[in-house]
Amino acid sequence: MLQRKFNRTSFLLALVIATFCVLLGAGQAYFFFDLPLVNLLQLSGISFLIILIFVYFLLFYRFENYMINRVRDFYNNLLPSTTSTSILKSFEDIDLLTKNLQKLNSDKNLEIKGLKDQENYRKDFIGNIAHELKTPLFTIQGYILTLLDGEITDQKIIKKYLKQTSKGVDRLTYVVKDLDLITKFESGIETLEIKPFDVLVTLNNVFELLEIQAKKNKITLMLNRKSEVPIWVQADEERIQQVITNLIMNSLKYGVERGITEVAIEPLQEDKILVRISDNGEGIDKEHLPRLFERFYRVEKTRNRKLGGSGLGLSIVKHIIDAHQEKIFVESQANVGSEFSFTLTRAPKSVVKDL
Repeated sequence: MLQRKFNRTSFLLALVIATFCVLLGAGQAYFFFDLPLVNLLQLSGISFLIILIFVYFLLFYRFENYMINRVRDFYNNLLPSTTSTSILKSFEDIDLLTKNLQKLNSDKNLEIKGLKDQENYRKDFIGNIAHELKTPLFTIQGYILTLLDGEITDQKIIKKYLKQTSKGVDRLTYVVKDLDLITKFESGIETLEIKPFDVLVTLNNVFELLEIQAKKNKITLMLNRKSEVPIWVQADEERIQQVITNLIMNSLKYGVERGITEVAIEPLQEDKILVRISDNGEGIDKEHLPRLFERFYRVEKTRNRKLGGSGLGLSIVKHIIDAHQEKIFVESQANVGSEFSFTLTRAPKSVVKDL
């Protein structure tokens, strides 16, 4: 592309210069040397071709050298010093360089967009964590200052205030512990204890733990399984139980009265299964789904804050699944329900036989 432009520009300039020189020379030869017209035309034609060819190549290579030198300087300033610029010897090299620079520009734009997204995420994160910590801290401070005033002597009121203070401390503890866990996963400090276990047993344990909560919320817990045969997987049992617990707890929090939360296990591949947790609760608008696993992200800023928790449950779930090198999915529709699902790796048959 660039070479064609320089070819066309060089040819047009050479044509103009050759024409001007031939006309000037022919005029001088005709008036001062009185050459015959035939000889004058022959001489003019030969001179025109010689000048055209000479000027064309002169201009073309001058343009090329100028362009290569300018691009080389730009290339040296833009790219690391370890990058060799000795390849810039022809327009084919410049075309290749142009493609590289376009790719570099695209990469830089993506990097800038990533930095902006990170900055926005950082601002949201700082604002959210400040809010999460501020609420229980102010609660604790208010009750403690009231008790320190010494004006309250009723033991029942004092006990009530101390209980509220304890709840505030518990909330702070939840936030700090969950943040610490996420930090460990992100930095690679938190290790997984991978071993084979029956995921059906884990699901039954979670159901027993949340049975009272489900009854309190008037929601039915269902385990959809086609057989009693154990389903052995290779993972960290404690962490996977935490994942299932967090997802079912969310389903109970945002479920509807007389709703249903169903857990199902489906074969996905020969060595994979899919654990699905679905409900017919409030659901989530699609616009919120891409950010659902971010720390402290809430579909609505005030949505069910009274239900407690650290606001980090789904973020922890995502980190645990990622640490297992598995995948997690979410589908939801407002006023219809939600479904969270994640993959697990089956335990090798050779290992299961030994258990």
